[in-house]
Amino acid sequence: METKTQNKQIMNAKNKMLNTRTVCAAALLAFCASASAQSADSLIDKLVQKGILTEKEAKELRAEADKDFSKAYKSNTGLPAWVTAFKINGDVRLRYENFNLPNDQAIAGAASVVDRHRFRYRLRLGAVAVMQEHLEAGLRFTSSDPAGGGGDPISGNTTLTGNAWKKNIYLDLAYGRWSPPLGNDWSLTLTGGKMENPFVFSDSVFDHDYTPEGAAAQLRWKIDKQHTLSLIGGGFALLELAAASKDVYLLGSQLRLDSSWSPRWQTTLGIGYLSIAGSPNLANAAAVANINAGNTRKANGSLAYHMNPIVADVGITHTLDSFPLYKTKFPIKLAGEYIHNPTPPTDNYGWSAGVTFGKAGKKGLWEISYRYKYLGADAWYEELTDSDTGAFYPAALPNSGLGAGYRAGTNLKGHVIKAAYSFTDSLSLQVSYYAMDLINLPPGSAFGKSYAGRLQVDMNWKF
Repeated sequence: METKTQNKQIMNAKNKMLNTRTVCAAALLAFCASASAQSADSLIDKLVQKGILTEKEAKELRAEADKDFSKAYKSNTGLPAWVTAFKINGDVRLRYENFNLPNDQAIAGAASVVDRHRFRYRLRLGAVAVMQEHLEAGLRFTSSDPAGGGGDPISGNTTLTGNAWKKNIYLDLAYGRWSPPLGNDWSLTLTGGKMENPFVFSDSVFDHDYTPEGAAAQLRWKIDKQHTLSLIGGGFALLELAAASKDVYLLGSQLRLDSSWSPRWQTTLGIGYLSIAGSPNLANAAAVANINAGNTRKANGSLAYHMNPIVADVGITHTLDSFPLYKTKFPIKLAGEYIHNPTPPTDNYGWSAGVTFGKAGKKGLWEISYRYKYLGADAWYEELTDSDTGAFYPAALPNSGLGAGYRAGTNLKGHVIKAAYSFTDSLSLQVSYYAMDLINLPPGSAFGKSYAGRLQVDMNWKF
């Protein structure tokens, strides 16, 4: 009799627990229909901690909750069934900027020699739709100051001026992507449209705000747990000419090897080739933004030499277990890059080398970096390089279409120092200083100095 009573009590307890779990599951599914997946996961974790659910039951419940959440989300938003995820992302950056130009670098009273202070912002807002059959489509809008027939192709910054006139917004990304499954060790990504730059080069080659227009392929092979080999290829339109058959295109390929030798040591190696087809048609009067300077040009403003450089880079990262005032493992990275354009007889190469201590991006983390840059006048196309790295032209560069003053582009050498700190995962502060000189002064320079100092203080919110 006692055994039967005990069994009955055990059965009642199990039924009670089962009913509790059923009620919890039903409540959770209802909750997930109107709340975020992150909140649902937190609730499931609490139920596991209190012993109401087992790990197996929690896993099954998460899967069911995700399924119901997806159905409710798609129903409420009107998304088609083949859209598996929809993400919104962006960032807002506020910047103070100062240009320091020594007063003896130009003719007294020239406007181009006056020190400058300005405030700017950059806004980027994008959306990505992930679809069935390994498809993806995305777009992004950005702020920018007008340049040529649109916004500045190498800067999303907008200057605060004009009595608070309404600011411009431009299309920064508009692409479609397909990533067909190739197995565990291989991956392929095909992208077309206006996209993030698929190549991995420093800002001596491409400004980080540059978003090329065309098609790209990225093939990756995971050789083993330590090494990954990547092959990148792309073709991009630079200038479409209605009155000529020879349009201007940028073609490129790059081979990279990323290796993790141990938890402490990682290396990267890269070799790439770039070529601008139809470069003689890139006159400064053409329908491209004439922003930077440095290239040698003919009397009609066209490029004097073809642009087809080889670019090699190397990086070595060593990670320490700890470092003063740093909360987690501390990376130290050495990196260098070399550019050689074989066509011009002189001023045809560039190089950079630097070190980075730490890595910002997560709450409480920081980084400090130093880099030396040297970029010959005809090592690469001036309108693609970093728009923040510039020096002072005491006189106009012949046939450039630009006068004396501060200019970014090529024909530069100098130092770049940066420091950043992340207050949260989404909010960070960065201070940068560029101390640059011209490699060659333009003809007619009345003074032999070209130094320019550029200070930037950035506050960045990302979401």
